[in-house]
Amino acid sequence: METVPIYQKISLTVEEASALTNIGKTKIYDLAKERDCDFTLQVGKKILIKREPFIRYLMKKSVL
Repeated sequence: METVPIYQKISLTVEEASALTNIGKTKIYDLAKERDCDFTLQVGKKILIKREPFIRYLMKKSVL
């Protein structure tokens, strides 16, 4: 099975999102719990981060 580069993935694990953005996993989990969060996808107990909406969300923020 070939590994897909992060920049080509539609959704990321919290660990991948953390590596991509240099934001800690705990902070990403906290952001995912916020009411206005539209960048998560829940698969069972697993939380996936929708890459493009997450990046757009971060680009609008100056403070997390």
